Amino acid sequence: MERPRVLPVLLAIAAIAVACASLAAQAVRNASTPQPRQVRVADQRPMLFAPGSEAAVALEFRGDDQMSQQDRDLEAAAESSIGERAGGVGIDFNQRKWKYQQIVCSALPNHLFLRFMRDQGPGDVSVFTASIPRGGSGQVRIIPIQRRGYSLFSPAPINALTISAFNRIRAEEPPGNAPAWLATGLCYAALAGAHPQIGSPEIADVRQLPGAPTGSLVTPLHGNAVIRFRDVAAAPRPMEWTMTFNGSGKLLKATHSPARESKAKVVVRTPSEVHGRLVASSQ
Repeated sequence: MERPRVLPVLLAIAAIAVACASLAAQAVRNASTPQPRQVRVADQRPMLFAPGSEAAVALEFRGDDQMSQQDRDLEAAAESSIGERAGGVGIDFNQRKWKYQQIVCSALPNHLFLRFMRDQGPGDVSVFTASIPRGGSGQVRIIPIQRRGYSLFSPAPINALTISAFNRIRAEEPPGNAPAWLATGLCYAALAGAHPQIGSPEIADVRQLPGAPTGSLVTPLHGNAVIRFRDVAAAPRPMEWTMTFNGSGKLLKATHSPARESKAKVVVRTPSEVHGRLVASSQ
């Protein structure tokens, strides 16, 4: 009478044993099989700047007569917004008295950049940059540089308003396209009032100099990026630019200071014989 009760118990024990053996075998197979590396979300950071973008580049400045008809039409349509926003920072905008030129910036192709200048004689020069979004997505923005001979607020290259406007402009660019780091740095300098040039100031097209110094990009371990370059066209002496970006690509700080002078001594050596041996003399 007891055997029928014992049999189901034995069958259950056997089934459990088989299941445990199967799980153990699967664990051994998993341990011996290479598993794909799990990538943390923190490791999946977007690329701040395009790799291989350290080649020498040059910004292009175009007069209004060199601009495309499409860009001239875009400027004409934005004149009222430019005047309103310029007035908001204390700059009187009168199109009949202002001249402008286009800043062609490859790092921010979704925007038209115009530098406006009004020269009414020594000590009375006003300058600002206007950013006009292409395609209607974004806002017209003003970067004040100089008003009647004086810098507004603080010098534009280090001004918090310039940095904020630059970040908003970059945010309006299509996502997913990592710009060239050197072009980004030169573009910021141009929007802040410079005519930046790297390499030799005697050669108009720096792209003719494959070995020209192009600055540096430093990427510390904590995710920031620091762009440095020297503007050799600045007067009266070259200027050093440094821009620090956080891991999300936001510009945090910009500095602009005179470059250190290289005190190299040029020595002309002429062989002459003194006491039966050749020496080099300097002139």
